[in-house]
Amino acid sequence: MANEKTVTVADIFRRTLDIRKEKPSASYKEIRAALVKEFSSGPLPSLHNLTIPEQDDKAPEEDWTAGLSLVRRGIQFNDWNEIAEGIVLSFELVENYVDQRGPEGTRDAWHDRTKGIEESTARGVGKWMPEELMVLAEKSSPQRD
Repeated sequence: MANEKTVTVADIFRRTLDIRKEKPSASYKEIRAALVKEFSSGPLPSLHNLTIPEQDDKAPEEDWTAGLSLVRRGIQFNDWNEIAEGIVLSFELVENYVDQRGPEGTRDAWHDRTKGIEESTARGVGKWMPEELMVLAEKSSPQRD
């Protein structure tokens, strides 16, 4: 994969997720080593786009962006170990957040994405969703405190 094209930070993060699926018991050190081994022979990711967008719905931004400064420094100094360290740091924080708290908005009011838009959402859904679907959606959705 690394030799075929220039990879992005998000591509490397996605590969980290794949490694976790392939080896659920792998330590973060092992994951980091696997990333370095797989990607170090290829070109460095671009500094242009240092994001992991699909993680925004799993954990707070301060968690999934935690390792990006290490990734940036690794790219600047041509150091795949540093890049892998940053990716794994972000991965570890996201993984731990989801394990400990559940997906964002489900257990902690501070990260609740519906705060301040409940009334508008209810009006919009009520206007466009048929009554029978509303009843079905309310029955199948988890109740919020």
